[in-house]
Amino acid sequence: MIADDKKTPKEKRPDLLSQFKVFLKERFSLDEDKDDEVEVIQSISRGIEFRGINLWTLIFAIFIASIGLNINSPAVITGAFLISPLMGPIMGIGMGVGINDLAMIQRALKNLGIAVFISLLTSTVYFVLSPLHLAQSELLARTSPTVWDALVAFFGGLAGIVAGSRREKVTNVIPGVAIATALMPPLCTAGYGIATGNLYYFAGAFYLFLINGICISLATFLIVRFLRYHQKEYPSPATERRVRQTIWLAVLIVIIPSTYLGYQIVRKTIFEQSAKRFVANECDFQYRQVIKYDAHFNRKQSRIELTLVGEPLPADSINLLTAKLPMYGLTDAELVVRQGTFKDAPVDVDAIANTVTEQVFRYNQASIAIKDQTIDSLRRYIELNQTSHLPVADLRNELKTLMPDVQTFTAARSLVLNSNSAKPDTVTLVYAKFSRSHTAAERRRIESWLRTRTKSKRIKLLIE
Repeated sequence: MIADDKKTPKEKRPDLLSQFKVFLKERFSLDEDKDDEVEVIQSISRGIEFRGINLWTLIFAIFIASIGLNINSPAVITGAFLISPLMGPIMGIGMGVGINDLAMIQRALKNLGIAVFISLLTSTVYFVLSPLHLAQSELLARTSPTVWDALVAFFGGLAGIVAGSRREKVTNVIPGVAIATALMPPLCTAGYGIATGNLYYFAGAFYLFLINGICISLATFLIVRFLRYHQKEYPSPATERRVRQTIWLAVLIVIIPSTYLGYQIVRKTIFEQSAKRFVANECDFQYRQVIKYDAHFNRKQSRIELTLVGEPLPADSINLLTAKLPMYGLTDAELVVRQGTFKDAPVDVDAIANTVTEQVFRYNQASIAIKDQTIDSLRRYIELNQTSHLPVADLRNELKTLMPDVQTFTAARSLVLNSNSAKPDTVTLVYAKFSRSHTAAERRRIESWLRTRTKSKRIKLLIE
């Protein structure tokens, strides 16, 4: 009987596996604190409509975001994220698809179209009237969408719908999703493209908005299906098939181009980093200086341009540099060296002058710093002696009251230079001659009085 009660390792494994499954289910379950299905659907449905306060809030947020892009202010743009109500109809589309509510899908698409039109119109009017027309870095960042923008929008949408389906709302999630997914700035950038007639800016920014919107809707759809919300019946199988085909088409429109653009950005970044290492390691010449280099990435053939000053670099040295390109992963890159009179290419004289000045300053920075420190210390010393002469006669009379046997006395502030430091130190030197010798206690008493009277931290007392 005792032997029968013992469990073999094979009998224990199923228990451990089942316990692990229970542990994972408890940890990652979304059933805890889940809000009523009807309440969640009604809450998202209410956020779909763009009328009254929602519409005015959208217009104000568009103006704020446009100003932020125009003056290149991340803080202002972030404020527009938090104000924008654009998340409502986008999540409404995902919810409608998730529960097969064709009326909700149509209403969300209609209101999203109104919101997009108002946003483009408002931002276009602003950028037409604005005196600032230069595209700043914050604006340019919204013109080249990649697969990473799709991933951010997708995971942001997951966080948003999960937080929205809770009974106790997580107040910091929705603002965070609004900031991360960035729905407002792409529309403002598209308006800038319309105002300036730049089709590339408009297309890139509007595509980024589509990426964010579709990925948020897709995330909402997946969570709604995961939570097993009650699904309505479509009017006909043909309608259901058409909705599913539209969903897959939208996903493919987002994923394929953005993945390609993301791949090209990765290639460009790797090329630029390799070019930087190549220039730093291989282009340190003795009688010539690299004053500028440019790394131009191209899908077919990239190019590294070096601009040199000093003695011309021989052809065999250029060939040797070209032969070293494969060592840095630059096999297909072309090396172009510009030197001499630069007859074949325009030269930025200001850039050359600035670069040479920077090099000279860097090479002499240490010695200049030491000299400036020494000059500053000497200037302080001169000013101190000009404005703070020690009252030697008064000090002698006061000391005579303390020590009547004093015969000779003088005091002066002096600089003491340490061999280990370039910064001199100020010391008050005091010389006194007495008619008798003094004890150590009397000497300490004199030094203490001198520190208080002269307000000097360092006293050097010489007694004869």
